[in-house]
Amino acid sequence: MTSFPALVLFDLDGTLVDPAGAITGGIGRALATAGLPVPPPAVLDSMVGPPLGDSLRSLAAVPEERVGEVIRLYRAEYRQYGMAESRVYPGMELLLQRLRGQGIRLAVATQKPAPIAAELLQVQGLAEYFDDLHGAELDDPGATPADGHGKIPIVAEALAAGAAVAGAPVPAIMVGDRHFDMAAAVHHGIPALGVAWGFAAEGELEAAGATAVVRTAQELEEQLMQRALVQRAAGVAAGQDAGQ
Repeated sequence: MTSFPALVLFDLDGTLVDPAGAITGGIGRALATAGLPVPPPAVLDSMVGPPLGDSLRSLAAVPEERVGEVIRLYRAEYRQYGMAESRVYPGMELLLQRLRGQGIRLAVATQKPAPIAAELLQVQGLAEYFDDLHGAELDDPGATPADGHGKIPIVAEALAAGAAVAGAPVPAIMVGDRHFDMAAAVHHGIPALGVAWGFAAEGELEAAGATAVVRTAQELEEQLMQRALVQRAAGVAAGQDAGQ
């Protein structure tokens, strides 16, 4: 019997993979190529996570009629160079191996377009660890968090897939680096573990309802184990009550 949760959902950029400037630098270069102003680094950092079209509008003030153009410029460079420049965060591949060794179902839940996320996992050698991947539609420059309530429907899809395999809802935990991840987990009533090595501003994860914030892959594993033991104890107690 495993002592880990049955399903762990991972965000991608900023959680599993360090874009190493590929996203922020790529957005900046796409804007410059299009002859548009480039926001300062802190603003570019905040653009990692939400749908790119929405960030270009709200944070970079890109005119609506040029959003699609900038996205195409960015994605062409990202696919050619950015995926290879990205790096898996220290300790994360080993953590995935250990979770898989425990028979845990693993899934990616990202607002990145699903086909691009799948390519990135392949390039970084992580695809083999995941049972499935749930992301946004490809090339939807009009998408905003409000359209689909941010990451909530993506996490819902991942939870439904896990339940379909198990034949019933399964215990799950969301791991991510932005408030979108925490908010989606809170909405669905599952624990939300924030990672401090991503792109969240100070206090962002806690304010969004993070159950805990970790600073290393080892701390993340400890948190997963701790919460799994609580879930297992609750299940045992429920079974004892049913037998009385």
